[in-house]
Amino acid sequence: MSKETKPHLNLVVIGHVDHGKSTLTGHLLFRAGFIDEKKLREIEEEAKKRGQESFKFAWLLDKLKEERERGLTIDLSFMRFETKKYYFTIIDAPGHRDFVKNMITGASQADAALLVVSAKKGEYEAGMSPEGQTREHIILAKTMGIDQVIVAVNKMDDVTVNWSKERFEQIKSEVSKFMRGFGFKVEKIPFIPVSAWTGDNVMESSPNMSWYKGPTLIEAFDLLEVPPKPIDKPLRIPIQDVYVITGVGTVPVGRVETGVLKVGDKVVFMPAGKVGEVRSIEMHHVRIPKALPGDNIGFNVRGVSRKDIRRGHVVGHLTKPPTVARSFRARVIILWHPTAIAAGYCPVIHAHTASVSCRLKEIVAKIDPRTGKV
Repeated sequence: MSKETKPHLNLVVIGHVDHGKSTLTGHLLFRAGFIDEKKLREIEEEAKKRGQESFKFAWLLDKLKEERERGLTIDLSFMRFETKKYYFTIIDAPGHRDFVKNMITGASQADAALLVVSAKKGEYEAGMSPEGQTREHIILAKTMGIDQVIVAVNKMDDVTVNWSKERFEQIKSEVSKFMRGFGFKVEKIPFIPVSAWTGDNVMESSPNMSWYKGPTLIEAFDLLEVPPKPIDKPLRIPIQDVYVITGVGTVPVGRVETGVLKVGDKVVFMPAGKVGEVRSIEMHHVRIPKALPGDNIGFNVRGVSRKDIRRGHVVGHLTKPPTVARSFRARVIILWHPTAIAAGYCPVIHAHTASVSCRLKEIVAKIDPRTGKV
């Protein structure tokens, strides 16, 4: 099956900083044949020059110059690849605490998550500490409605691990317990011991871990399920970015959450209220006549300029525009905060691709998390 006929899934790669997310994804894409040897060699040479050869696979994804020099993933990288069953868009999300708002955007666009957890002594413990991103990303994924997760226990080749079954089982037990506490069905979650650097258990079963009898990473992807597509609901596309392309015009980029977008549709951008007509739609540089829920697209609109719209705006059909609210009531879970929170507190809300400052007007009630009652 070609990618046009295979079901499409969005997969976000999450986890603590330096646990090997970009390296694992880059190695997977290379081994799956979606990155050529020439490209890898070019990147390898550049990495060697900078004394950062161990970053070569990660650099396939970390395109921004600033990311390369800091060795971190700051923005979201979008790559595509295919398995026997599915056509995937991989979203490589940042693990560094400073960039958590970008990770929220990545998770809000995903159907499933690949959680990368380093088995290396010290690194695993840092990720599972109260301020670690392993814990934080697990909670954020659940909050964003991601129920399907694959856990890759990485760096099994490290000298502090040495392919140890005991270390893998310890991590599996502790991470499972934490995930179960947030409502994940852990019996459905595969835990796979891998090495992003050597490729063990990525495509083929590892001779270094003959004790492991489960699926490889590529096999685990085909165990995922396609969520139902809400095509009967009104069109909603949160805008991630807006580009101006010479000879084309204004091109907003985003993921279709609900409804169907077709060429020729009249659309409105809220809360700006700007109206335009869809002239063309592209996904991964291929023109398509319509876009369905889950599709990451760029679309050219006539009648709207770049200065009129921005990240965080939501697109809908003119007949059923997205609603706008000045206030709302929310149930909030506080993961960690250094001080007490009271009426008048001013947090920043990250909703889909938007970031907005707001003010807490009133605390209506406190709810017991164990019982769900006031």
